[in-house]
Amino acid sequence: MKTLRLAFHMMLRDLRTGELHLLGLAIVIAVASLTSVGFLADRVGRALDREANQLLGGDLLLSADRPWPARFIAAARERGLTSAGTVLFTSMASTAETAMLTGVKVVEEGYPLRGEIRLAPGPNQPDAAAGRSPAPGELWLDERLFADLGVQVGDSVGLGEVTFRVGAMVSFESDRGANFFSLLPRAIFNQLDLAATGLIAEGSRATWRLHVAGTPQAVEAYEQWARANLERGQRVETVENARPEVRAALDQAQRFLRLAALLAVILAAVAVGLSARRFMARHLDGCAVMRVLGAGQAQVLGIVVGEFLFFGLMAAVAGTALGWSVQWGLAGGLREILATELPAPSMLPLAHGLVVGMALLAGFVLPQLLRLGGVSTLRVLRREFELTEPVSGSAWALGLAALLGLIFWIAADVRLGALVAAGFALALGVFALAAWGALSLAGQLKGQGSLRGGGWRYGVASLGRRMGASVIQVAALGLGMTALLLLTLVQGDLLDSWRAMAPPDAPNRFVINIQPEQRAGVSDLFADSGLPRPVIQPMIRGRMVAINDVAVAPADYEDERTRRLAEREFNLSYTADLPSGNAVQAGRWHGNAAQPQFSVEQGLAQTFGLKVGDRVAFEIAGRRVEAPITSVRKLDWDSMRVNFFFIASEGVLEPFPASLITSFHLPASSHDFTTRLVAQFPNLSVIDIAAVIAQVQAMTDKLIVVVQFVFGFAVLAGLVVLYAALQATHDEREYELAMLRTLGARNRQVRQALLAEFLVLGGIAGVLAGIGASALGWALAGQVFKMAYVPALLPVLVAVLLGAGGVVLGGWLGTRKLLSRPPLASLRALA
Repeated sequence: MKTLRLAFHMMLRDLRTGELHLLGLAIVIAVASLTSVGFLADRVGRALDREANQLLGGDLLLSADRPWPARFIAAARERGLTSAGTVLFTSMASTAETAMLTGVKVVEEGYPLRGEIRLAPGPNQPDAAAGRSPAPGELWLDERLFADLGVQVGDSVGLGEVTFRVGAMVSFESDRGANFFSLLPRAIFNQLDLAATGLIAEGSRATWRLHVAGTPQAVEAYEQWARANLERGQRVETVENARPEVRAALDQAQRFLRLAALLAVILAAVAVGLSARRFMARHLDGCAVMRVLGAGQAQVLGIVVGEFLFFGLMAAVAGTALGWSVQWGLAGGLREILATELPAPSMLPLAHGLVVGMALLAGFVLPQLLRLGGVSTLRVLRREFELTEPVSGSAWALGLAALLGLIFWIAADVRLGALVAAGFALALGVFALAAWGALSLAGQLKGQGSLRGGGWRYGVASLGRRMGASVIQVAALGLGMTALLLLTLVQGDLLDSWRAMAPPDAPNRFVINIQPEQRAGVSDLFADSGLPRPVIQPMIRGRMVAINDVAVAPADYEDERTRRLAEREFNLSYTADLPSGNAVQAGRWHGNAAQPQFSVEQGLAQTFGLKVGDRVAFEIAGRRVEAPITSVRKLDWDSMRVNFFFIASEGVLEPFPASLITSFHLPASSHDFTTRLVAQFPNLSVIDIAAVIAQVQAMTDKLIVVVQFVFGFAVLAGLVVLYAALQATHDEREYELAMLRTLGARNRQVRQALLAEFLVLGGIAGVLAGIGASALGWALAGQVFKMAYVPALLPVLVAVLLGAGGVVLGGWLGTRKLLSRPPLASLRALA
């Protein structure tokens, strides 16, 4: 108890004298940054997941090839969940003049449970949320059916044996998706009319869906029950497996958010480590006096450790409280940007903040405190020697383990955590080595008289005398500026690359059912209309039946997605030319090979464990086709071009019936092209996917705004690192300046010395930071975010200018008072 009481009083004394201010600032801002990121990411993540669930029409979606048994609906009701059913199938919608293949959705009352359907009186008219389901006998059509059938509200349209009255135009349908069925023109009517249409009979090809919504706990419990009771042809769908294009955007955002948190952790560790080193240096004398007065090594260590337990807990609590307050303020602005109410934050980020704060103390303060416990009593008599034990290897291992543990914990991704950890470890080593080399070279120039003027020469010489501290200072400044550049310039480039993954001129129309004899005519019509000639590709439907002479059986696969793929037919194609947006990752592209060969998409190859040399067999129109895999391709799925899982060499699939397909970008100024295309080739189906692209792009834009806010928090930690690095050698610099002035140096010479010192530190750190940020940004883009990113020269130039200018300005503001302070006062303060 006595040791704890002394530790508490020592903490109060250090607070009054300002000894803990820098360290406290580092911990508070570090924890506040992390908890702000945690709170905001938690709330935004749950809000975006909730918004993503609108794309399912509920929190959970069950899909089957037959009606859902009543027990599934009863189980949802027992758990307090609401449910609504829909049925999807294709049929011909007709008027007296024309008929058109249509994707039909039959909905129950109450649908959708999440999201909305928006209706308008007709094309190019204002829309509004429906707020209801179609009334019996009422039919809602999308804009394409309005145009293609030539109808208006109040007209009659036939579906099966029922003639419906057109009630409204569907302008938006939140759960439409991006599969083939959803790309057909849409018609929606009430489930009460389904039996009368006669469209569903035994063996009909339709999909029955059950949408479920409620509290997260109840939905999770129901999902577990449903998965345990699924039968053949039934599956549970979530955002992850039902809307892959949305899941991809959410995953990308989460990687950016975790990157911001990781940078904040690393910067916090650097700031705390620098502050702890300065605290240790300033308390060596006090601990030596306590040893002289009879305190044992264990008691001294207990006092200083106890002080930091008290102080660390206080700083961590203050940081979490600040993080809590900051995220509430920012959540208000994000609420307007996201156009949705953010859920209340959970308490988990509070616990995370406390854990992170204490882990930083344990990893980066405790090793320095162990040195204080081992201070020698001889220091009271001979202060020119530190006479303390150096930081042991186990202490350094503790700090490294704490940092690595935090990195991988927050990253939640081995690849991201390993890349960031390795990148900053490599940067630290390279920075330290480069700083040592640059400072040594500066010292040689000074010795050869290349630097004129006593003040300038002394500033460079002082860096050489404190070589160890100077190297640490440059490395810390370099890391801080690297992170700041990564959080600003490079981060902006990465976000622009993310946004550009779905470029404005991406294909927004698909054309299917092109007959071989129509290929030239379709291509000529594009050219005559001022549009680029499309790449028209053959498409053959086939089922994969064997891999290396082993039959493909869906039941043999545990993964649900793999089982679904094993059950379905694939779209196959053939060509000698490698399609645009494809890159061979393994093997060799078949080209004009005379022997039968297949090329497979990389993701599907990983799903089924396929590799170059394996033989795959397909059943097409009752015939078996077999060939080896000679290449594995990586596809650019975000390009919205026509892509195929399997592409055969020429001569393999030509004997089979095929339809031709293409995709193209239709500018708004050429909106009448589709009408002319269908008029000239009535058998073609033109599928408009502009709404799906716009939906995904809108979500991406929202996510980018959120990421930019969260990155702003980590910038604070970077600024703290810069301040801590500048303060790391403040005491040594104050003592040297006092000695210079005592020995007769004029203020002009002292100012020159300070400016030379800060200019060299900032210039070296700036160059290293610019190169490091560009390299790390390039590695993150390619290895984590899967984006094309070419490092620019701008970050390097900006880093050199801002690094030198910022360090000079910050260092000058921190030391200019020393010039007006009497030398004797400085010497007494440091005595």
